[in-house]
Amino acid sequence: MFTGIVRERGIVVALERPGGDLRLSVDAPMTASDADLGDSVSVSGACLTIAALDSNVISFDVVRETLSRTRLGELVEGDPVNIEPALRGADQLGGHFVQGHVDGLGIVSSVEPEGAGKRVWVDAPPDILRYCVEKGSIAVDGVSLTIAQLGERGFAVALVPYTLEETTLDSLRPGNRVNLEVDLLAKYVEKLVPGTIRRG
Repeated sequence: MFTGIVRERGIVVALERPGGDLRLSVDAPMTASDADLGDSVSVSGACLTIAALDSNVISFDVVRETLSRTRLGELVEGDPVNIEPALRGADQLGGHFVQGHVDGLGIVSSVEPEGAGKRVWVDAPPDILRYCVEKGSIAVDGVSLTIAQLGERGFAVALVPYTLEETTLDSLRPGNRVNLEVDLLAKYVEKLVPGTIRRG
């Protein structure tokens, strides 16, 4: 379980593709200093298991199921990624409950300055949008954000300067794909109260 509050921006330092899977290595010194083999880490919104540790570098095995549902397969050496270690019992819940199970991919449609921050519109498929409400939560590349506005094809988020400085979202451009995870609570509401959430 995660909160969507990014701890650091890691840098992809190696990508190996044994047998169609991916061995992803990320330089993330803050996270590596307090990590163990087998720990869960959110990498740009996808929950991965630490397979190897070498000083500041953390390595993960990304299987084809994860590659098919996320944009991790598009990464190249030198790319920044959002890193968050799993939530611990004494940690503060500053964002919202995030599982690290990417629900789908969105496409950035526009990025506009808005005061000291930015307003970003993301086109999303209907099976994502049906869980979205204005002022509700959504994770974009692992970052907990509030939905500022809804449209027929997507949603907008307002990025404050701190988020732009501390995450990879400052580099978003139209056409970029992003990992999306909807609010877990919305899924439970749909399950427990059938018909509550309008489909498509």
